[in-house]
Amino acid sequence: MFLKKNKVTAFTLLESLLALLVLVGTFSLFLGMTKIFHEEVKRATTDHTQDWQLFCSLLRSELEGSSLDKVENNYLYVRKHVNLRFGLSSQGDFRKTNANGRGYQPLIHHLKNAQISQEGEQIKITLTFEKGGDRTFLYTFPEKES
Repeated sequence: MFLKKNKVTAFTLLESLLALLVLVGTFSLFLGMTKIFHEEVKRATTDHTQDWQLFCSLLRSELEGSSLDKVENNYLYVRKHVNLRFGLSSQGDFRKTNANGRGYQPLIHHLKNAQISQEGEQIKITLTFEKGGDRTFLYTFPEKES
């Protein structure tokens, strides 16, 4: 009457806790990665850095070699070979046109507001984007020779 001892393999309490710890760690990692991904997507849709850099480059190249005429009614008037006007259009973009407002060359889109001010030979353009955020562009024209 010898009883056979059958060894049945089963999870011990320590192994069960270790398995739960691995599962919790995996889910936490997955949750953290999706949160980071969501923040990156959100930042990419609201970040206007590339648009802003292109706008600054385009506007600087347009203003180089030109002379400041006036800032009036939130528009910047300059003289380069012809009289030009820069300002916010009713469609929400910042445009370059001739002095009469004819022509269409948008420099940046998706704007809510634009403020243009002048102090001496320096102009200050503050743009407010539709999705939030403000950027300021400063440019100083060379002194006029009398």
